[in-house]
Amino acid sequence: MSNEDKVWQEEQLRVEYVNDRILRKISTLEQEVGKVRTDVVSMRKDFWDEVTMNFSEADDVGETSTSLRQQSQVLSEREKSHQHASAELGKMKRLLQSPYFARIDFAENGEPAEAIYLGIASLLEEGDETFLVYDWRAPISNLYYDSVPGPTSYMTPSGTIEGTMSLKRQFVIRGRDIKLMFDTGVTIGDGLLQQVLSRSSDAQMKSIVATIQREQNRIIRNDKSRMLIVQGAAGSGKTSAALQRVAYLLYKHRDTLQADQMILFSPNPMFNSYVSTVLPELGEENMQQTTFQEYLEHRLGREFQLEDPFIQIEYVLSSEMDDDYAARVSGIRYKSSSTYLDVVSRYRGLLERKEMKFRPLRFQGKEVVSAEMIAHKFYAFDPAITLANRCELLKEWLLKELVAFGRNELDEPWVEEQIQLLDVEEYQRAYQRMKRKQRGKGDSFNDYEDEKTILAKMVVSDRLKPLRRWVKYLRFVDVTKLYSQLFQNQELMQELSTEPLPEDWDIICEQTLMKIRAGELFYEDTTPFLYLKELILGFRSNTTIRHVIIDEAQDYSPFQLYFLKKLFPRARMTALGDLNQAIYAHASVLQQSTTLSELYGEEESELITLVQSYRSTREIVEFTRSMIPGGEAIVPFNRDGEKPVVQLINHAAELHEELIRQIFNLKSEGYEMIAVICKTAAESLAAYEALSPSLQVKLIKKTTLSFEKGVHIIPAYLAKGVEFDAVFIYDGSNEKYTREAERKLFYTACTRAMHLLHIFSLGLPSRFISEADQSTYEEK
Repeated sequence: MSNEDKVWQEEQLRVEYVNDRILRKISTLEQEVGKVRTDVVSMRKDFWDEVTMNFSEADDVGETSTSLRQQSQVLSEREKSHQHASAELGKMKRLLQSPYFARIDFAENGEPAEAIYLGIASLLEEGDETFLVYDWRAPISNLYYDSVPGPTSYMTPSGTIEGTMSLKRQFVIRGRDIKLMFDTGVTIGDGLLQQVLSRSSDAQMKSIVATIQREQNRIIRNDKSRMLIVQGAAGSGKTSAALQRVAYLLYKHRDTLQADQMILFSPNPMFNSYVSTVLPELGEENMQQTTFQEYLEHRLGREFQLEDPFIQIEYVLSSEMDDDYAARVSGIRYKSSSTYLDVVSRYRGLLERKEMKFRPLRFQGKEVVSAEMIAHKFYAFDPAITLANRCELLKEWLLKELVAFGRNELDEPWVEEQIQLLDVEEYQRAYQRMKRKQRGKGDSFNDYEDEKTILAKMVVSDRLKPLRRWVKYLRFVDVTKLYSQLFQNQELMQELSTEPLPEDWDIICEQTLMKIRAGELFYEDTTPFLYLKELILGFRSNTTIRHVIIDEAQDYSPFQLYFLKKLFPRARMTALGDLNQAIYAHASVLQQSTTLSELYGEEESELITLVQSYRSTREIVEFTRSMIPGGEAIVPFNRDGEKPVVQLINHAAELHEELIRQIFNLKSEGYEMIAVICKTAAESLAAYEALSPSLQVKLIKKTTLSFEKGVHIIPAYLAKGVEFDAVFIYDGSNEKYTREAERKLFYTACTRAMHLLHIFSLGLPSRFISEADQSTYEEK
């Protein structure tokens, strides 16, 4: 037996040993979980039987309260015990699937060497403190990610541990069997990545701890920076590293940080599904996930019909022939800029002195308090009081005015009419109020006038309830008119602006006001409108969130990022993106790294750049990087494949025949994730209607929530962050992709391919292809 075979056999025996220990641990935990669950169910069922109830005397009330509290605490402890045991059981079941992925042999100075095995969770030998598996987030695990065999050290809470690493070994283990094993030095071995990035891709994102390089480990274990900016090439593992960063932070700060105190802003709902299994695979509960649009809908969806970013980009990509197209694009850029953010911020200062707009309080056609009276009262408050606090004072004053108004309405004819229409239940309510008022003086109404007064008060109070609620929600502040004022009064805008307004400002104003009058908001107006509303009424800050992850950060404007900072004032932020995939019309927050750094200051910000691309073959990366400025900095991983193919097509019928033929061929070869990427949703629908009679295909829309294996037809802007075994560009002609603004969209579409990229062109190919290095692709 060779030495290599002997080592393999020894490691295989250890895998089987550890696997047996995990099975025993699972069995013990299952019994514990079952017992605790039974206890909890029983305690919930018998909860009130165990509580002494007595309210006759003050001391008895105290005894009852103590009894309730004690029983509640016992139940809460048992429920926590059940949750902990269930979470531990879940980790052990995941560990059973793959006990560990790496081994390092480390000898602390003056001590014998110890074999350290790394997995997604720690596992101790029964009745012993010996670790069979170390959690990949433990301090000693840093040796695997940051060090090479030889003298090294790692940091612990108690100080630096120095020593020597003599071995660094990687595994792919499935259940009880080692599928792959090799020793490695400075870099992660090619063999593992060739296994992991093989010709088929799971529908769920692969979280592969073993492929982390030093730069990615810097991302994962950085817990000093308030703002961590990750600029990474397509396929460089930005999202994977960020999610593992979340798992690491949850593990390291497990006493003070919970999963629900972290939130991921992802590019679309489908992406949430795409990454939903990653954290559980890494041994942690899922954090909160949302999109920025979902948050905007939550805050403004009842007031306006909101345009979303996908409707906006559809317009930008397909409506360039519209007369007012240039003005709309100019408006998008201006309203998303830090210049406009400054304008809205200065607007608050002006409103503290003048120009506030209010809605009058009206009741059944009567004006209870006029807008002019409200404005007069507002500016009568001490000018040193903030806008938000003045609005609160105004609310209290208006509620008192409503009380006085209600008293004056008691004898109005409409009140008597409403009393006559009361049903039995409403009379019963009045009777109960009368009983409480009389305090035992009798069991019926003794005085007709008392009865009438109570009924009148009840009627007036009930009818004024919606108006009171309206006042409590500060609806008397006319935020819509305040925002519209920016586009109705050019002198006001010039007073607020330190820079010239866009040349086509008149058309921008007309477009904006027309949209608002229709009860709608452009996407570029939603964040400024909400920001202005928060400045006036008070920010609804979320202080429970401690960490915000922003994926595809290049899609965010400076205005939006600043708003998120204000929304989560106690949170650290991780922004991940690729400037080369900034496909929206507004200026990207990644356009200048200083924009992001300025949010929290240079000292609390750190920029990490990832240039190694793992997703695609070397040939695909060499082709796509030649399309973009600075693309030569992107380093392809050494995984060979076929060159991208550019195929000229004469007409649509031929295109569809070729697509059907080639997709059938790829499916027969075992390709499981295939995409036909179109420029827009309209083009995607046309492609779907042409291909679906002959192929089983799925049309991906902005509302699609799940992502599964198969053939997908998808707009380029929805494919961001997703990868496919094979990609067909539906029409990569110069007619479709020629404007400079479309360069990054085309690049984004092409970089979705892992193994095969085929570009069809109805006519001359896009100039982005012809300008690229011709040696990087083949023509048909």
